[in-house]
Amino acid sequence: MSEGLRTADIERFRDTLSRCLGLQFDGAKSGFLAEVLQRRLDQVGEPTDAYLDRLETAGAPAECAALAREVTVGETYFFRNSQQFDALVDIAPPDRMRANVATRRLRLLSAGCASGEEAYSLAIALRETVGIIGWEVSLRAIDINPGALEKAAGARYSSWALRETPPRTRERWFHAAGRDFVLDPEIRAAVRFDERNLAVDDAELWQPESLDVVFCRNVIMYFAPERAQALIGRIARALQPGGYLFLGHAETLRGLSEDFHLRHTHDTFYYQRKEEARPAPPPPITRSRRDAVNDTQPVADDAWVDMIRDASERVAALAAGSSQPQERQTREPPPNLIGVLDLLKREQFADALNLLRSSAQGDNQDPDRLLLEATLLANCRLLPAAEDACRLLLSIDELNAGAYYVLALCRESVGDSVGAAEHDRVAAYLDPCFAMPRLHLGLLARRAREQDVAQRELALASVLLKREDASRLLLFGGGFNRDSLLALCESALRDCSCAP
Repeated sequence: MSEGLRTADIERFRDTLSRCLGLQFDGAKSGFLAEVLQRRLDQVGEPTDAYLDRLETAGAPAECAALAREVTVGETYFFRNSQQFDALVDIAPPDRMRANVATRRLRLLSAGCASGEEAYSLAIALRETVGIIGWEVSLRAIDINPGALEKAAGARYSSWALRETPPRTRERWFHAAGRDFVLDPEIRAAVRFDERNLAVDDAELWQPESLDVVFCRNVIMYFAPERAQALIGRIARALQPGGYLFLGHAETLRGLSEDFHLRHTHDTFYYQRKEEARPAPPPPITRSRRDAVNDTQPVADDAWVDMIRDASERVAALAAGSSQPQERQTREPPPNLIGVLDLLKREQFADALNLLRSSAQGDNQDPDRLLLEATLLANCRLLPAAEDACRLLLSIDELNAGAYYVLALCRESVGDSVGAAEHDRVAAYLDPCFAMPRLHLGLLARRAREQDVAQRELALASVLLKREDASRLLLFGGGFNRDSLLALCESALRDCSCAP
């Protein structure tokens, strides 16, 4: 930490960055934040308290822009994640052109455009889209970093920025200028760049139902959960019904929004706004924040996710001979749920299913109860009923990773390995920390003699299994504990390594 800066100063600065830029920095970034704060203090010549007071009370847009130069990462390149551009060309414009045939207008936004590579890639893709001639196409690109926008306006790039650009596209739209490449004026003129802050509700930017396509890639992953949810809400409001949202390949809307359908084509995932928007879910709550909730706070009786976790820990504690889970004080789970999970742990799946059904209270369409029922049905080999439960669940919670995983197991059981792998991929996308779909993908690939795919998926599954939540292992492990699943994974990896 820089001399003269206190830990409290860094914490205030961290909170201020979250408020004015929406960005979230963990404790490992404290040294970096201290350096940034010290540089800004030296630049503006203010005492620490006065500077932080000004940011907290006035917002200071110019200073927020200066901070954005310091803390945002803008490394990108043309046609990054090219499958998304393939999906854009083949799916989004034709669909939106059918919807907008009366106005013959298309409106696109590149949100968090950095130095312009994404926005210009969109312009090139649209320029080469069949049937686009004669349409009024508006492409706007926004970023909070003025330095990045200056580079975008110059439209001069290194060969490294064009490393994924198809040769034909490079030859058509770029001109050599020494060691760099300059973009053709026609494409430059197709994009309007603006300095905007995605962390604030900008009425001019987010006009209701004003956009057809939004690219907002590798942005929400850096936002605090509540800021990410607010941004997605604004995007949903600004998109026309049926409009498209493209996120970064490691980003999902799981837990952030119920306003979109998940789409999967061209070996990539993206979203389409539903015809009718639904109320936003509560802000995502991390495990540490959940545990910190005051014990006297009332908890909904149908909070099955927490009850399953608590009950599974209770089962584990009882099996170990302890009366309470170590270092954890929670409300006591209902005895019937403890009984269901105890039977599940002992692989008495039919008895667990009967107990669950006989003790069900309230809404039989509760998503978490349906997931537990679907898991038990699959373990009982009642596959059509398990698939029905999963599809009912997905009609309620379209982004439920567990439902897709159970569907994958059902599909494999009836010999549909292609469908099984597809559902596994969706589950793994929706929840990148979910070990079981990765393990299942690896085993399916090994059986199909796709050794490279099998090794990649099994290696990732091995890492994820070591830190997988115990309650998920109980639900989805099919009676196997963590050590058994790891042994299975490592054995399959060895088989792949020995295969010719």
